[in-house]
Amino acid sequence: MATTAIGVGVGGVLLGNSICFRKTRQLSISKTSLVSVSEIGFVTSQLSGIRISYNPPKPLSAPFSPALQPVIARRICPFTGKKANRANKVSFSNHKTKKLQFVNLQYKRVWWEAGKRYVKLRLSTKALKTIEKNGLDAVAKKAGIDLRKK
Repeated sequence: MATTAIGVGVGGVLLGNSICFRKTRQLSISKTSLVSVSEIGFVTSQLSGIRISYNPPKPLSAPFSPALQPVIARRICPFTGKKANRANKVSFSNHKTKKLQFVNLQYKRVWWEAGKRYVKLRLSTKALKTIEKNGLDAVAKKAGIDLRKK
């Protein structure tokens, strides 16, 4: 007796003698049975009478666009790469809960000698000490920051 093996894609549903599916992975049928495929997406085995239908997903009339979110500045120093540290908050009873230790970020106007103007930056206090020691151009070049855009 010849067997029919049909690989049905994701979401196959058996309804009576027909199977509905969304995507076809493979169709393998034994040599003794014949298979006919019509243009509307039906695959029918002529010997067993099983009807398989393909319903393509309907396109949306308008693409979905999420609501606009406000831009929030990240708490990361662009010069040093410092970011928040995960730590434990320890109570008197030694109960530990997770907390974040944020970087000490400050808004600061720094004189840029090459541009002959002030540049307003948001940087950590550690980066501010480094800029005072090495100069703004050297620190910005090492961090890969273009000061002309600021």
